[in-house]
Amino acid sequence: MPHAAVFVASIAGSPSIAQVAPTLAADTKPIACDEFAGLSIPASVTPLATSGAKVTSVAAQPASGTGAKAVGAFCRVLVDIVAVDPTAPPIKVEVNLPERWNGKALMYGGGGYNGVILSTGGTLRLQPPDVPIPLARGFVTFGGDSGHQGASRGDFALNEESLKNYAFDALKKTRDVAAHVIKLRYGRTHEKLYFHGSSTGGKEALGLIQRYPDDLDGAMVFWPATHAGTAHLQFARIARAFAAPGAYLSMSQRKVVLDAALEACDGLDGIRDGVISNARACQQTFDPDKATVNGRPLRCLDGAVDRDSCLSDVQISALKVMGSPLKLDAPLASGEKGYPGFYVWGVDLGSRETDDLSKGVLTQGLGKVASAYPAAPGMPFLHVFADQYARFFVTRNPQGSWQNIDPEKPGEWQDRLSMLAGLLDMSGTNLSSFQKRGGKILLMHGLADQIIPPQASVDYYDRLVATMGREAVSRFLRFYELPGTAHSGFGVSFNPSWDVLGALDAWVAGGAAPTAPVITDTHFKPGRARPLCEYPSYPRYQGGDPDQATSFTCAR
Repeated sequence: MPHAAVFVASIAGSPSIAQVAPTLAADTKPIACDEFAGLSIPASVTPLATSGAKVTSVAAQPASGTGAKAVGAFCRVLVDIVAVDPTAPPIKVEVNLPERWNGKALMYGGGGYNGVILSTGGTLRLQPPDVPIPLARGFVTFGGDSGHQGASRGDFALNEESLKNYAFDALKKTRDVAAHVIKLRYGRTHEKLYFHGSSTGGKEALGLIQRYPDDLDGAMVFWPATHAGTAHLQFARIARAFAAPGAYLSMSQRKVVLDAALEACDGLDGIRDGVISNARACQQTFDPDKATVNGRPLRCLDGAVDRDSCLSDVQISALKVMGSPLKLDAPLASGEKGYPGFYVWGVDLGSRETDDLSKGVLTQGLGKVASAYPAAPGMPFLHVFADQYARFFVTRNPQGSWQNIDPEKPGEWQDRLSMLAGLLDMSGTNLSSFQKRGGKILLMHGLADQIIPPQASVDYYDRLVATMGREAVSRFLRFYELPGTAHSGFGVSFNPSWDVLGALDAWVAGGAAPTAPVITDTHFKPGRARPLCEYPSYPRYQGGDPDQATSFTCAR
């Protein structure tokens, strides 16, 4: 490794991470933090069209915190990447440059419709509480808002450049501008660059690897929205089902569904511990029309008085829609012909709000307001999300709605929906160039995800294997499924933690692939552990202490 002295530093509660203390070549001249003020960055730093970039803010941040919360001094640089279209907003970028740099960088992806810069100075998905954040480990951290401001809003899609930036273009622009800032600050380029992305950010990671395989060295990919354009048609289909008269489930009814699934499926992994680990089998075998809860039918019988303790036929029908795949008559421009259903039996759609974790599950589930048109805050997440898509991406009419568009038979909107899928879907499953240069991917998906179906990641993985071969894929990618885990890493019955960055860095920089990794619950029963099993296996109880990972084996 040129111009560098290598040493290994152990991180508390985590695997050792190879770190680099850069020594600058004699002909380079790093710039100080305050020298970034007012700096202009030429458009030539990226091959994609921009009007250049400018530094809008610089701040030297002092060291803070103690123990695992300690963060050394760093320089925070904010940059605007100026659009070509003068009516399009800039891409806002944040770069955090530690004084004690380890020679590596970490790019953060977005989430949902983006519009904000996510936690580049904060924690990662699944990060154990005793593990320092990446910035404290010496990583440069950076990310952008994808070229518009305002989370959970889709009106940016009315502008063509903003739409293309959101689709993929902003990623390349952000990555290249940040790399330029890193080189200016330290007088040398980064040795390794990793990506952390979940949901939309997960799709961004895979898309950047697919399109620019030389830009990243590794990625942590969580529950990725791989085919976001096609997914919106499934979201709209589900939203329409729950907006039908009488279809919305109360919070009590959601708990009844969850309890019925636990009663039927909890033991499928060899032990009744409140965690449905064999979620695939549960989805295949659970019958809501015959299921019971504490001896009472899940389906409301004629004359049932307590309707909060059972489900009506229309409610069961809506859940069946959520659990079934979208099937299209004709392929979209991305080549997609449909989108998978959810493992809806065992998914918590928001049955309680007793703490921040359960409130997060509730917000990303059915919410607290019944589905209706026009959509409003507090309604089911998929309903509100799909509504933004109908209004600003599809019809480009603020009064547009799926109420009058059948996502399975869109009629006059077919061409527009097809074009959007071609733009937004993560097309392509040949990562050979990335694999050959040593790139690595850790792919994870929660089996109780209520926003992106776990089967979507299974489909992506299977396509990779079909394209590249199982042996080639195994050399650079690990795919793990997380029992009891909803979207955003929120636990439904098991809140997992694992030092994912430590594992990725050890694999990329140290050549040590993950071996028998273990996840630890941080919420429901803190300290209990399970083996982190590669798809298609799941943790099955073999005997012994049920709180120890060694009491389970990864079974198929």
